[in-house]
Amino acid sequence: MTPTATPPARPVVVITGASTGIGAALAARLAPTHSLVLVARRADALRDVAASLGSTNVVTVTADVTVRSQVEDVVETTLAQYSRLDVWVNNVGRGITRAPSALTDDDLDEMMRVNVKSALYGMQAVLPHFQLVGRGHVINVSSMLGRVPMATLRSAYNGAKHFLNALTANMRAEVQETYPEIQFSLVSPGVVRTEFGNNAVHGGPDSRTLPNGQSAEEVAEVIARVIADRRADVYTRSGMADMAVTYLKGLAQDP
Repeated sequence: MTPTATPPARPVVVITGASTGIGAALAARLAPTHSLVLVARRADALRDVAASLGSTNVVTVTADVTVRSQVEDVVETTLAQYSRLDVWVNNVGRGITRAPSALTDDDLDEMMRVNVKSALYGMQAVLPHFQLVGRGHVINVSSMLGRVPMATLRSAYNGAKHFLNALTANMRAEVQETYPEIQFSLVSPGVVRTEFGNNAVHGGPDSRTLPNGQSAEEVAEVIARVIADRRADVYTRSGMADMAVTYLKGLAQDP
């Protein structure tokens, strides 16, 4: 009798903000080929997403990733369940609708807490494991507004995503000096047709009504390709890179 080959273990992907929008779409995209750990604050919504996937290779973890200890617990839970962790997707984010002249301390704190600290905690929590195995991949979901702050009412959100972009680049440079197989990627969508706008601090506009929007599934497809090819910095539709370059060229002049 010919021995049956053991199938290769599925790559393990942690997705934060997985209960809706881009996170839920990414879970659906990856479920046939990857083992997943889905993380969000809303246990009921998270269970609904997991049930819709039709896969036994899904674990849900109810956690607030703006709390460092809870992020560390997600890493421990993932390794206890699967004995490996290959990709960590920092997908938690929240917008704001307020002019910069009206921003309060609370506005700034909320933007940094959700959009920057959650990602930093994820990068720092998963890094020791990646260093132990010599390879790993973090994907931070940023925004086109982190490059071109064209939506004035998003103000502090734009600034937080600028911060996330710089932090990701600096983390990549630091870690790859000694661990070149640990990658930190940025994925920057534009308008996505989700409830992002409705959930922004101080309310709308509803992102689903804005022009030139993408579906969450389109963005999830881009993220899935980044998982496969490990590119460092990717936009989610054609023309966005040219828009960013044009913006940067017009910012300032040499002396």
